[in-house]
Amino acid sequence: MSTDTKTTSLTDSQQEAVEHKNGPLLVLAGPGSGKTTVVTRRIANLIASGVPPWQILALTFTNKAAQEMRNRVFTLLEQDSLHAQGLTVSTFHAFCARVLRDWGERVIGTTTFTIYDSADQRSAVKAAIKACNLNDSNWRPASVLAAISNAKNKLIDVDTFEKEASDFYTKSIAKMYRTYDDILRSNDAVDFDDLLLQTARLLERDGEARQHLEDRYQYVMIDEYQDTNHTQFVIANKIAANHRNICVVGDPDQSVYAWRGADISNILDFEEHYGEGTVIPLGRNFRSTGHLVKVAATLIEHNKQRKEKKLFTELEDGNEPTIVTLENEHEEAESIVREVTRLQNEGVLLKEMSVLYRVNALSRVLEDTFRKAGIPHVVARGTAFYDRKEIKQAISYLRLLVNPKDDVAFVRVINTPTRGIGSTSISRLEHLALSHGMSLLGASSKVSKEQGFTARAANAMKKFSETFRQWQIDGRSEESLTAASSLADLVERVVRESGLEEFYSTGSGEDDLERLQNLGELVSAATEFEERFEAENEDSSPYTPLHLLFAFLENVALVSDADAVDPENGAVTLMTLHASKGLEFDFIAIAGLEEGLLPHERAKHDDSQMEEERRLCYVGITRARKHLFLTHAKRRTQRGVSNRTMQSRFIQEMTGVSITKSPAIEPWDVPDVVPEESGDQTVTVGSLVRHKRFGLGKVQRIIRRTRGSTITIEFRGGVKHLVLEYAKLELVSPDHNNSVEF
Repeated sequence: MSTDTKTTSLTDSQQEAVEHKNGPLLVLAGPGSGKTTVVTRRIANLIASGVPPWQILALTFTNKAAQEMRNRVFTLLEQDSLHAQGLTVSTFHAFCARVLRDWGERVIGTTTFTIYDSADQRSAVKAAIKACNLNDSNWRPASVLAAISNAKNKLIDVDTFEKEASDFYTKSIAKMYRTYDDILRSNDAVDFDDLLLQTARLLERDGEARQHLEDRYQYVMIDEYQDTNHTQFVIANKIAANHRNICVVGDPDQSVYAWRGADISNILDFEEHYGEGTVIPLGRNFRSTGHLVKVAATLIEHNKQRKEKKLFTELEDGNEPTIVTLENEHEEAESIVREVTRLQNEGVLLKEMSVLYRVNALSRVLEDTFRKAGIPHVVARGTAFYDRKEIKQAISYLRLLVNPKDDVAFVRVINTPTRGIGSTSISRLEHLALSHGMSLLGASSKVSKEQGFTARAANAMKKFSETFRQWQIDGRSEESLTAASSLADLVERVVRESGLEEFYSTGSGEDDLERLQNLGELVSAATEFEERFEAENEDSSPYTPLHLLFAFLENVALVSDADAVDPENGAVTLMTLHASKGLEFDFIAIAGLEEGLLPHERAKHDDSQMEEERRLCYVGITRARKHLFLTHAKRRTQRGVSNRTMQSRFIQEMTGVSITKSPAIEPWDVPDVVPEESGDQTVTVGSLVRHKRFGLGKVQRIIRRTRGSTITIEFRGGVKHLVLEYAKLELVSPDHNNSVEF
């Protein structure tokens, strides 16, 4: 055996795992416990002990992880002049593709199949929706693909899905699943999920193929086992069923991908599947200092779905985590920036710092604050706020509103949401616009069947054009968008009446929810911009929300065109908690530790989801080597409305410090009250109020909503519909009521 695989640098537990040879083995690898070292040295040790390299199969989840594992094994073996020829270190999908190239004829009728990427799959499912005579505005391709993928990950093929479909939704999905599957088969194609599904079917149904793979791969190793789905479990289990030489490495406390199909029961039930197996916990953390390990361990002990292992470190205690309560999201971002600046001055490199958050929408205020402070930053494994698809779509609607000649914006949104306007219709429209010297928006109101347009396309274009006409008509009309009471109200109406809000609310996936949250954050951005604009232009002549919109779009364009940061020169990394898994930094900040955010509001009444949220927080904490900065805000703005929040239960759980709760306040649904001038006076129907732009007015109606109340006021210049929370009304003394006429 290589001297490098048996060394005092390994702990006793690591050494035991490296030297284990035959029989099932579960390595419970805590954060920073040297998991990759154990996996690679165990492979090298097997080869050094006489196991032919070609009999070893090591599976992981990313090409990067597979390449790193392969390189480290080769380096270890070279020290003893050994080789690894024939060793299979691969991702699950690449391994299954190889199996189907050899045996695919028996399960899918071909070995020369094409593997469809995401764009190909989307095209195929859109064709399936159309072939089933279903409306793709009701059945979004991404949602249908997610439902099909979820079924395949559970090893449910189309025949089984059809048999089990019992209601309108599942029967409709079954119909599209069948058609989608037929399209793939007719094109000799498979998608990524098929690679797993069909390999599992092959191993279940074809004894000769299964025997061949059992004989070939006498030793099976699986990394990140907590992230495997049911289909991946079946594949590994079938290959190792007879020789039982299976080693799985993972940590149920870091299982955070249930929404992507990961099944935590695979690792929790390992001993049930392999009763004779050995379990070796790796609890020593080589990454984080003592106080950080203690906080992480204290938090995760509140979970029930886990396997007990003692987390500890032999590093010094280091700095205690900092937990900060701020007034709002802006103070939160500023506090993080101050901490980053302080540590930078102490010598911590920017590239060794990261800010994490549960939902992408939180990145906007953080990005703005880092930008204003001149601190280089990058959004990792994600997209900067104003570059996100749904934000670009909303901005394009706004651009077209202020500039009807903006054909680029028109093309971006004419069929988003889907209106049944295809590329052929758009080409005809471009020709019509060119021949009449008109913009595309102008030409869209002139289309007809006589010009070659289908009735559906012509009607959709005219309806689209009419929406903009209504938005752009005389500002004195109550129905006009340009008569909106504020920039935020204008932006919210465009998001709602354009159909974008409904479009993204029809899906149930994580991506759809994030897009909705991002659109709400755009409304908040408009609110903040208007407040800044008003403060900077107090002495200017009156302006309308439409004037503000011009300025807002100009500001957005300048943000979007900002110089990109060169990560090589050092930059703070902003990312979601999910994206941080597997990474580590000297400094970690986690923003938004509030009920409804972390833990997410969807976990409120689901114990299983709550445990996954706790694991996600645990993953974030354990990314930190030396410094941990946790923040929460007392108030946070959603859709332009500032709401009270409640501190995350995870703060109490990780510290043991009790949290004072008010039974009268529920998080996320209590809007700001109107500022009162004195005593217990409040704005009610009939109240006389003063608005800084519209002057004196009398309240006609108040509609109270959890996301923001609306108020109708009769001013001397006409009736206005305002959003109460940011109308900034001044309550006028009742003594003046008789002296004012309307």
